[in-house]
Amino acid sequence: MAKPNYQFERRQRDLAKRKKQEEKRLRKLAAKQAAAGDAEPAAATDTPGPAEPAAEGASGTGESNG
Repeated sequence: MAKPNYQFERRQRDLAKRKKQEEKRLRKLAAKQAAAGDAEPAAATDTPGPAEPAAEGASGTGESNG
């Protein structure tokens, strides 16, 4: 008879738990965004703003090291 692989079983349980937690987090985030979108439509347009300076900083890093 084969010996049970407890480490594999535990890893599978942990992966399932993390997947479930991530799905729950995404559901909460979607619900929060939907609620915020209903209350303030302008807040959704502010979201892309912070992404632009990060892109500019990334392109300038190669030149500043020279």
